Amino acid sequence: MKKALFIFICFVQITYTSPVACEEKAYLTIGTGDITGLYYLTGGAIARIVNSKSKETGLRLNAQSTSGSVYNIDNVLTGSIELAIVQSDRLYQAYNGTLKWNNNPQKQLRTIFGIHPEAVTLIASEDSGIACIGDLKNKRVNLGHLDSGQRQNALHALENEGFQWRNDLKAFAYEDYKVPEMIHSNQLDAAFITAGHPTDFFNAICSGKKIVQFIPILNVDPILKKYPYYIHTSIPLTLYPSFSAQSIIPSFGVKSILMTSEKINERLIYIITKEIFTQIKQLKKFHPAYSVLTPQYMIEGLTAPIHPGALKYFKEAKLLTGE
Repeated sequence: MKKALFIFICFVQITYTSPVACEEKAYLTIGTGDITGLYYLTGGAIARIVNSKSKETGLRLNAQSTSGSVYNIDNVLTGSIELAIVQSDRLYQAYNGTLKWNNNPQKQLRTIFGIHPEAVTLIASEDSGIACIGDLKNKRVNLGHLDSGQRQNALHALENEGFQWRNDLKAFAYEDYKVPEMIHSNQLDAAFITAGHPTDFFNAICSGKKIVQFIPILNVDPILKKYPYYIHTSIPLTLYPSFSAQSIIPSFGVKSILMTSEKINERLIYIITKEIFTQIKQLKKFHPAYSVLTPQYMIEGLTAPIHPGALKYFKEAKLLTGE
């Protein structure tokens, strides 16, 4: 019994505090997203790369499917999970105490590094008559489930067009995996999905009974000015076999970020950061959305302070200006 108690205490120290005297193996969980989405794949890719050195480091990661950014942040705060992939906007809101975390800033949140860009993507069935975001009036539109960052992105896009979304359209809050069937069975006209591209999810949407189109989101400068965590981005249709057009669909978006809490051991975050940054070429093989990744790109656009473990590696690698 005493031996079992000692092992438990040792695990807690290596996971949640800074001492590194205890060299027992550490197991950390990464909260991701729906199993059909890129967050889940990304968490699995990060885990595979880090776990390939677990004999040397004593660290193993496990990717867990979740309902998205809000869930991930709240569960990092409670300690239910140690790491999470979240949208940069949701991390900004939580750290600064706005929207869902209004007047309750979560100053213990920390970034590790940025990952792929994510476009706010509007899709609609061709027979819905939707050619631009203004055509959504009185249509059946999925905004994303209540715990998703993409729902807030959709609301910002609608706000920018002058919509009073509760009155001007028939809004739904389905999880992403339900959207393809809902569109092809004529229960939805359109849906907002914030995602890296390409993903199999959009291939599924575009290969059903109905013809589905990507709808441009234009005039986004006011959104970027009002909300500093957004970026200009676009969707190359050439990424999807169903489209032969050499078209680029303009939009705006966020960046996905691997984040944690200040409570997590500095040594463990250093290991994760070092393994991913020294194996970026390996990471980029997992998905075309990672093609933009460079060390410099991955330290830009972070919306909460950098964890000391990641900062230690960035300084060693001379990635920070002035270091």
